[in-house]
Amino acid sequence: MTSERTEIAPHVPTWLDTLVQEPHLPTREQAIKWVIVIDRELPAGLQVNAAACLSAAVGKAAPAMVGRSGGDATGGPHVGLPWTGCTVLAATAPILKTIRATALAERDLLVGDMVATAQHVRVYDDYLTELARLHEDDLTYFAVSIAGPRPLVDRLTGRFPLLR
Repeated sequence: MTSERTEIAPHVPTWLDTLVQEPHLPTREQAIKWVIVIDRELPAGLQVNAAACLSAAVGKAAPAMVGRSGGDATGGPHVGLPWTGCTVLAATAPILKTIRATALAERDLLVGDMVATAQHVRVYDDYLTELARLHEDDLTYFAVSIAGPRPLVDRLTGRFPLLR
């Protein structure tokens, strides 16, 4: 039996509707910047999982950020990658919560997140049920994804080191 759910859609920034792909420019010259900030205390496997899941979520929410597919010299196919690039940064869990709250207050940012519950519950519908019963204060963030105008993203995340 499938329960009916109301999907809560993320805020869609205005730049997504007018985004012009510029794959000919270096990522540092792009008007749009995308970062994923991950809890530096997590084991590597959970860090990679968080980055992969948030990448899929951003690809769905902002398909214009994914470039066209290409082929190699032998004709082998290669799926499109984000032409904006994606910088993966490190922070602590409490800072992730603050970054997310600050980013959500900005109308021009696309914000995604992965909470601890997402990596502990194995059935997606169960994850949504668990998430719906938790209050913001009860959530532990493993990673936060932020995409938007470069100056705004830099202001929020420029002080964080690369995840190593």
